Amino acid sequence: MNISVKVKPKAKKEYLKQISESEFEIAVHEQPEKGKANLAVIRKLAKHFQVPQINIMIVSGQTSKNKIIKIETS
Repeated sequence: MNISVKVKPKAKKEYLKQISESEFEIAVHEQPEKGKANLAVIRKLAKHFQVPQINIMIVSGQTSKNKIIKIETS
């Protein structure tokens, strides 16, 4: 399954909001440097979808706030 994610790094309050079936907005405390915010997003999505972090991959948008993320569910 592919989802579209809008990331808000350096947020004061963390949250994960589902906008539609395949669209999410995620706020994380981490800075957008050295992949820290990306890892935080992967952790949040893994917890939300109850899958291992290794099953989540950023397909596009590594350095953008708008990302396409692939989630492999068993």
